[in-house]
Parts: sequence; structure tokens; C-alpha cells
Amino acid sequence: MKIAPVAEVKAQFSAFVKASEDSPVIVTKNGKPVAVLVGVSDEDEIERLVFAYSKNIRALLDAAEKRILAGGGIEHDELWRQVDEDAA
Repeated sequence: MKIAPVAEVKAQFSAFVKASEDSPVIVTKNGKPVAVLVGVSDEDEIERLVFAYSKNIRALLDAAEKRILAGGGIEHDELWRQVDEDAA
């Protein structure tokens, strides 16, 4: 894993993108981490990263978890039964 300041990453961006294919690159500003360059190999991986770091998606998942813990929600098999029913 490499750690580099924003100015260095900006000056050698292509090299840091290439380095991120092997391991994450931590980008710092005033000595503090502010970003991470992570290499991705396919579109599914990009989608997972976007979902994992999306504040909106995280909020939806947190709200759903609260509803489930409060006794809401449906069983997994019931969900798929309803999906199949709606698709028919």
C-alpha cells in the first residue's frame, strides 16, 4: 500500500492509477488521509464499491435494518414468492 500527498498524486496521476491496480493508494492532504485510489477489474466491482460508500444506500439499509429489528419485514422465501408472483 502506498501513501502519497495530493500534490504528488496530481503530478504523477497515471503512475498512481497503475500502482492502485496492485494495492490501494492512500491520498493525503496536510498529512491526513482524504481519499483512496482502488483498482477495479470489472463493472460488478465498481457497483459494489459505489453501493458500499453511498450515503443514500447506507441510509436505506440502516432504515431497513431498524424496521426489521422492530419486527417489520418479511422472510427471505416470502420475498421471492412475492417477486415471482408479481412477475407472473
